[in-house]
Amino acid sequence: MDNRVPPRAAAPGPRRRDRHGRGMRGPIAPPQVPLAASRAEMFADLVQDSVERLERRWPQLADIDFLVLDVPQPQGQGAEAWSDEPVPLGGVVPAQDGRRARVVVYRRPVEIRTKGRDERAALVHEVVVEQVAELLGLTPETVDPRYGEE
Repeated sequence: MDNRVPPRAAAPGPRRRDRHGRGMRGPIAPPQVPLAASRAEMFADLVQDSVERLERRWPQLADIDFLVLDVPQPQGQGAEAWSDEPVPLGGVVPAQDGRRARVVVYRRPVEIRTKGRDERAALVHEVVVEQVAELLGLTPETVDPRYGEE
């Protein structure tokens, strides 16, 4: 009796199993746990938490778009684009031509300046408060009385 299995032709397409026959590896953690969130998603959550905290006191913030960008874009062309100015942590784009006002927080400069999640959350909140204060024409202490205490 011949018990040999005939060789199978290699089918094009993705491999369904690894070489030990145990199947493809799945994600390390299910999507509902914090480990599954990327750094960008966790950063966006920090910004959203800060905005929600401020919206309780300033309902007009619902008319402002809050954005998270990785890095600021250099202004100007060529040599003028590079300057000795510090890298901004955030920015404001006022409302114009039917567009809503925007507050931008730059993720990488904030991450580089912080060591842990708590420190990052505090810096994100400070940046959001400063940008909202600039947009509303107020002082940061008026926007959030606890500004600078954390």
